Amino acid sequence: MGDEVLKSPYGSWPSPVDAALAAAHDGRPDWVGVVGDEIWWTEPRPAEGGRRALVRRRADGGEEPVLPAPWNVRSRVIEYGGRPWSGAVRDGRPLAVFTHFADQRLYLFEPGGEPRPLTPLSPVGGGLRWVEPQIHLERGEVWCVLEEFTGEGPDDVRRVLAAVPLDGSAADDRGAVRELTPERQRFVTGAKLSPDGRRAAWLTWDHPRMPWDGTELLVAEVADDGTLRDARTVAGGPREAVAQVEWDADGRLLYASDRSGWWNLYRDGTALCPREEEFGGALWQLGLRWFAPLDSGLIAVVHGKGATILGILDPETGELVDAAGPWTEFTAGLTAHGERVVAVGASPRTAYEVIELDTRSGRARPVGAPHEDPVDPAYYPEPQIRVFTGPDGREVHAHVYPPHHPERTAPDGELPPYVIWAHGGPTSRVPLVLDLEIAYFTSRGIGVAEVNYGGSTGYGRAYRERLREQWGVVDVEDCAAVARALADEGTADPARLAIRGGSAGGWTTASSLTTTDLYACGTILYPVLDLATWGPGETHDFESRYLESLIGPLAEVPARYAERSPTAHADRIGVPFLLLQGLDDVICPPAQCERLLARIDGRGVPHAYLTFAGEGHGFRRAETMIRALEAELSLYAQVFGLTPTPEVPKVGLRT
Repeated sequence: MGDEVLKSPYGSWPSPVDAALAAAHDGRPDWVGVVGDEIWWTEPRPAEGGRRALVRRRADGGEEPVLPAPWNVRSRVIEYGGRPWSGAVRDGRPLAVFTHFADQRLYLFEPGGEPRPLTPLSPVGGGLRWVEPQIHLERGEVWCVLEEFTGEGPDDVRRVLAAVPLDGSAADDRGAVRELTPERQRFVTGAKLSPDGRRAAWLTWDHPRMPWDGTELLVAEVADDGTLRDARTVAGGPREAVAQVEWDADGRLLYASDRSGWWNLYRDGTALCPREEEFGGALWQLGLRWFAPLDSGLIAVVHGKGATILGILDPETGELVDAAGPWTEFTAGLTAHGERVVAVGASPRTAYEVIELDTRSGRARPVGAPHEDPVDPAYYPEPQIRVFTGPDGREVHAHVYPPHHPERTAPDGELPPYVIWAHGGPTSRVPLVLDLEIAYFTSRGIGVAEVNYGGSTGYGRAYRERLREQWGVVDVEDCAAVARALADEGTADPARLAIRGGSAGGWTTASSLTTTDLYACGTILYPVLDLATWGPGETHDFESRYLESLIGPLAEVPARYAERSPTAHADRIGVPFLLLQGLDDVICPPAQCERLLARIDGRGVPHAYLTFAGEGHGFRRAETMIRALEAELSLYAQVFGLTPTPEVPKVGLRT
């Protein structure tokens, strides 16, 4: 076709980015580590039932899975999991300890053999679960966080630091698991041993706090019997969130604290590089690492305001030098090995890949899961970083992705439909990276705007705390401010605005449909919808008291729980919507959706409810993601009067 550009209506543009392609490239490599001279990591396998595969990069540069299907390297501790594996070299051969998702047991694997269980199954509740394994060959143990259920309920649970024998003697004997600490607080992170092995440091917090509200950094002595004694708090508190702790080579304590209003780095209490930037983040999973000390005394850091970049910090001078390369976002998954740093990074033109930085040469290069363009990059969206004005003049950060196609444009005078994306968490943020789900829409002529509404991380504690007791208000207002601004400036068609989100973003979507008349339709994925029931007993323990900060204590503001819940105001929903739900979701269970649907029944509002067996919180299977994405496009096609090319299966909307 050459350079010819054809005019055709928005939403009708033919695109090579189909739902199957988007599903195949969903997810990212994660939990990188170094085993001997090899780099290992986990990565998604949507076509294999959504399992997480453990992958190694051999010395010759080739990649291969460490474990065949159905081994699924993923922990369920706090349901969001965390670092599920650790590696070491014993007698010149690599070994790995990992958590298998299906039974949550710890396994020991040595290439050439079969995985051998190290821990028993539990006869009670959700079982015995393990995360953040750290192999200590000299002790013959692997230290972990143990999550142990004491009953059938989601909050019948205790968490302690524990040591599991590497010889397999605890495979059928819970009594052979050595607890390192008494049960002290509800939540703990893995213990980090000092270089001399005499001290250990870890984080802890308790209900009703979330880890970004406040955590304590504990340091204890390692007793002769291997237990951790005389633990004392050295940093943190109810209003200070320590996000990560490590030891440097000299046995000094390094940690990321937000005591200044920003997560900055400290060494034995002294700020190393005070900036209005984040050097830490929200601890949604156990084992996240925003910084990693190097043998040289330098510190690798992931830092930034909004976007995150990889840098090397000299703690003696405070000088910070960023790594060169195309990557504009890095995950909290740093690993250091000698003078090498291994990280996971991406950009608006590249998906997440495993990157190695040689700190001596300053050279960074992809070494694992390298990005390869699955389609002509001309079809990728071209994002704009925008700051909008919300109520009271407050800043609202967003990424705007206009419709984009190399060979199509719209007829003169036509404005494009736009979908506002509300992220989950809500204490989280959306990174500016290549996402083929976004390309699925933009390459067809549908704009997308991702909103880092008040409450998002990356912009300091004050921005994060805008949402305190304001969930369902500030998030809704900020998304609406972006939508209205796009319409007012002539970027978006005001009659063809939609909103979508999953989990907490599903809440924001549903709340938006019940409190504004801005959107023509909405897509709600595995949402919170009924505040009165989403708490202890119905959701998982980790978030069971989250609403005390997001809404307020139930005993003090019971009316607010009803006022804010979309379920209580289902009669206000007057536009079509799509509801997508995993049937195995224990974080936002199907009952949340069913209550809303019961209130909607007979009201004449067109809607569809699609459920997926075998899916939990967030979809992982290729067939689920394909069905969900095509159903979403079908909703917009029906509501906005679009004609997708090629056609997608029509989702039936019932009233």
